[in-house]
Amino acid sequence: MAKVIGGHRTCSGLSELGRQQAERLHDRWSTSGEITADVLISSQYARARETAEILAPAIGGLDVIEDAGFGEHDPGPDCDGMSFDEYIERFGAGWWQGDPFGTSFPGGETIAAFQFRVGQAIRRTVDAYTDKTVVVVCHGGVVDAALRLALKSPATGGYEIHTLNTSITEMHLIKDNLWRLIRYNDVGHLVGLPPHTSPPPTD
Repeated sequence: MAKVIGGHRTCSGLSELGRQQAERLHDRWSTSGEITADVLISSQYARARETAEILAPAIGGLDVIEDAGFGEHDPGPDCDGMSFDEYIERFGAGWWQGDPFGTSFPGGETIAAFQFRVGQAIRRTVDAYTDKTVVVVCHGGVVDAALRLALKSPATGGYEIHTLNTSITEMHLIKDNLWRLIRYNDVGHLVGLPPHTSPPPTD
């Protein structure tokens, strides 16, 4: 499977496996009742919006509110849609563990700018929906940024997390600027599904 840097400009929605993962989460929430949500937010990416629309009936048929602040780390127009192999060949291994103000994607966001944007989106959401339960359908990088901000961790390095598609990360705001991490990367609903989309058959 060829890996591609998928920014919002080139995102074409969910793969077949992605839809299966979202449907599994829908079925889990429909039967378990573990999530009682007041608000459903999605990033502007087609795959996130599609996931949110699949999940909406399981949490009361909420309308999907789109907020680009929860979009993945923006690679910029030059790198969006580029294969990882081409990226590494042209620019090297990237800057994700180094200075957050360094260039990760030429023409795209720095890690610092990305984390600031995510922090603003979280602050905006907290202020708008005080004492509400908000489900945000977003991306692995956004989860990483949110955890680092909530846990007062370094902007890069220190540890590495690997957030799986349609996993549940749950945080509770105890009081202003104090978060409790309830769970991270809960993927019980994905048992039996392949971890990745299989490559197409070759002749």
